[in-house]
Amino acid sequence: MAGKVLIVMGSDSDWSIMESAAQTLAAFQVEADVYVASAHRTPERALDLSSRARERGYSVIIAGAGAAAHLAGVLASKTTLPVIGVPLSGSALQGLDALYATVQMPSGVPVATVAIDGAKNAALLAIQILAVHDSNLAGRLALEKEAIAAQVEEKDQKVRELAEAGKFSGGAEHGAKRKR
Repeated sequence: MAGKVLIVMGSDSDWSIMESAAQTLAAFQVEADVYVASAHRTPERALDLSSRARERGYSVIIAGAGAAAHLAGVLASKTTLPVIGVPLSGSALQGLDALYATVQMPSGVPVATVAIDGAKNAALLAIQILAVHDSNLAGRLALEKEAIAAQVEEKDQKVRELAEAGKFSGGAEHGAKRKR
């Protein structure tokens, strides 16, 4: 059985984005627990979650936060587990502030960072980390990647058929019609 994932978000309002991480983990049958803890308003709670995560059976931490977004770094400061930061877009700067705060960690406090609002990719990265020592999980990931590739092939076929029929809104001048 794969290790558990700890999902921490700075506010309950972050759930609308972070829910996709929990759903993705559940789809892969990876156990996850979800908490709200603020790096600024409840730092002791955040530090306790992080410092005791390994003893509580977690293998990876996913942290989602917007604006100043120090949560992932605070969590990473007190654990040896991998921490994946999800910068969230709820601020006036559309998440760029959260992205910079999450990705610009000081030396010695690494945080893997996914795209703004990239909670699903954070879960997939956590699954990849867990799959290093879980061949069952690695097999499920391989199947997922094959399914994604098949979806792209289907979309490619559909676009090429539309282009050949002259029904593609981009038209040939935009590269829609191409030779193989």
